[in-house]
Amino acid sequence: MIKLVLTGLWVCIVTLASVYFSVQMATAPAINPDDAKKAQQEFVKGESINVPVIANGQVSGYFITRISFMMEKGKVAQIQTPLTELTTDQLYSLLVGNKAIDIGHTASFDVVSFRNDIKKNMNERLGGDYVADVLVEQLDYLSKDEINSGGDGSGKRTVKPVKIVQGDAAPDAEPKQAH
Repeated sequence: MIKLVLTGLWVCIVTLASVYFSVQMATAPAINPDDAKKAQQEFVKGESINVPVIANGQVSGYFITRISFMMEKGKVAQIQTPLTELTTDQLYSLLVGNKAIDIGHTASFDVVSFRNDIKKNMNERLGGDYVADVLVEQLDYLSKDEINSGGDGSGKRTVKPVKIVQGDAAPDAEPKQAH
C-alpha cells in the first residue's frame, strides 16, 4: 500500500514539474535574430581622419571623417594590417579618387551607398567577411577659404564645418580602438 501511495505521489510531482517547465518555456521571450547577430559582433571605434579635397591642382578643403565598424568577434584579432590605415586609404579612394561627394550638392549624397562601398571594399582588402556594418560617426567638409579667413573674416579661428552626414550613435558596447 505504501508503494502505491509513493508511486502516485511521484507521478504527481513529475507531472506538475513538467507542466511548470512547459509553461515557462512557452512564455519565454523569443530571441530576436538581430539581437543574436549583434551579440556576435563587437564595436571597433575609428579615429578622426582628414582627407584633402584637391581641385585644379591645389587643396580646396578637407573632409573630416570618423568611421567606425561593427565586426565579427574574434576576427578583429586576426587582422594583420592596421585598420586605421586601411580605413584612411579607403576614404581617400572614395572621397578623392571617385569624388563620391559633390560639395555643391551635399543633400544628394547617398549615405547607404557610401557605407556599402566601404564595407565591400574593406572586406575585399581584408580577405574575408570581417566588417559586418559601417557606422559613419562624422562626415563634414571644411573649405580652405573658411580655414584661412576664420569663417567670418574677423580673424577669429573658430570655423563651422559643413555637416554632410549626421553621425550614427555608437552602440553601448565597450569600444575597442582600431589598430
